Amino acid sequence: MSGLHNLKPNRVVKTFEKAGWQIARQTGSHIILSKEGHTSILSIPVHKGKTIKQGLLRKLIENAGLSVEEFLNLYK
Repeated sequence: MSGLHNLKPNRVVKTFEKAGWQIARQTGSHIILSKEGHTSILSIPVHKGKTIKQGLLRKLIENAGLSVEEFLNLYK
């Protein structure tokens, strides 16, 4: 089991902030994160009462340059 199921969007944003990402802006229900030295951005959907789907979360973690284990350690 990967441990990436039923994660709350706001906690996911906070976890990426711990990894050095910063909130650049919010566009509708999506929070956009950026990090100096990275060409990619992270767009995290923050829909009330919903969790982030596992496939999207894996892609966000990959784009952030983290492993799943590193992300989960920061999430705790």
